[in-house]
Amino acid sequence: MNLKATDTMRGTTGASGTAAVLLHHLIDYAGLFPPAALDMTSAVANYETHLRSEYSWILGRFILPAARLEEFQKVLEGHRGSHTATRDADSTWELSVLLGPDVSADNVRIREFKSGSYGFPIQAEIKSVEVKIATPEEIERLSAIIPAGLETYFEVPLLGSHRECIAAISNCGRRAKMRTGGETADKFPAPESVVAFIRLCAGSNVPFKATAGLHHPLRSLHRLTYQPESPSGVMHGFLNVFLASAFIRAGMDSALAVLLLQEQSPQAFHFDSDGILWREHRVTLRDIAAARQEFSMSFGSCSFTEPIDDLCSLHLL
Repeated sequence: MNLKATDTMRGTTGASGTAAVLLHHLIDYAGLFPPAALDMTSAVANYETHLRSEYSWILGRFILPAARLEEFQKVLEGHRGSHTATRDADSTWELSVLLGPDVSADNVRIREFKSGSYGFPIQAEIKSVEVKIATPEEIERLSAIIPAGLETYFEVPLLGSHRECIAAISNCGRRAKMRTGGETADKFPAPESVVAFIRLCAGSNVPFKATAGLHHPLRSLHRLTYQPESPSGVMHGFLNVFLASAFIRAGMDSALAVLLLQEQSPQAFHFDSDGILWREHRVTLRDIAAARQEFSMSFGSCSFTEPIDDLCSLHLL
């Protein structure tokens, strides 16, 4: 990867390592979900293609509903009959599974998957589960049902009971998830709400992931779906969000973090071998690495190529 000094995103020699630390396994692939909403065969084929690409090191987990685990196994088994190469010959497909309303039934599906009861010969491991909740009581109840060994992300509301929910997640030793967009403009939370969520997670030592609406590196105006006549809206940038997470964890105050989330100028960011400078504010490479390893884990996107193309246009890849 080569970060170039350009008029787009300013960088210096040696800065490519800093970008690599920030982007490592950042994007979970959610091609089954809107706005892409691909069928299972297409999503599986895309994921394998991405695993074989030069940017596979940015790719995270394959996201699917628990109710479709058996379908996934059957499609992947057939697909893999003619395609054998992935990130490396012995790599395991890492999965993140979305739980539905009946968590007990989904637990059974997960156990069956892990036990190989479908006769599935290909390595694919469920590494995490994700479930949407509304109250701290739900977190406590579901955490007692979900196996302790599974990383569990509870998607919390960004308004209302979010403070109590994150406290409950911390008490249960689980993880948080925030929704950062959707197919309509009202699904995109205000920067202040995103910062409040990140700060609560940082204060409670709760790792988190994000989902939806983060197709582009920087905050910008885009169509909200892939339909030609789709309305447009301002979307959060994934670089804004994950840089803000590192800055907040390193001590940045909320007002500055909101301005960072609102930043739309590529020229405001400077990558070098020691870290990243946003205007006059610096976050070190050590802080970025610690945030990505322990705190700001990943985001789900129904497209992998779209964010990669944008990163290339910014000369970050």
